[in-house]
Amino acid sequence: MAISQTMCSSFKQQILLGEHDLETDVLKIALYTSSATLGASTTVYTTSDEVVGTGYVAGGNTLTGVTVSLSGTTSFVTFDNTTWAASTFTARGALIYNSSKSNKAIAVLDFGGDKTSTAGNFTVQFPTNDASSAIIRIA
Repeated sequence: MAISQTMCSSFKQQILLGEHDLETDVLKIALYTSSATLGASTTVYTTSDEVVGTGYVAGGNTLTGVTVSLSGTTSFVTFDNTTWAASTFTARGALIYNSSKSNKAIAVLDFGGDKTSTAGNFTVQFPTNDASSAIIRIA
């Protein structure tokens, strides 16, 4: 079992087929334990090994501030940071998925180790929103 940070292979194909409109579809982020197996071959959101705990609801949070941008020859997607308030749980990674399109997987995030919140805020802080750092980018 492992979580490997990547853009999901199925998403790469689906984006070329016009199946996603990232600025109008509802994108969500779900959190997973270290028991999860997520990577390039992940095709849809699953509840298997999803985090369970205070302040967390299955399916995760809806991402806000979603914007598609172009800088030079790189297109990228930006998101606002997302927080689970007053939460108690441990997460090892996350899945960004499109709940408007049958929960199709977009990208897997690897936190690099277990991250724990105990009766506090658990925040996924996205990197700088630019062509070289954004989580989702096509060069």
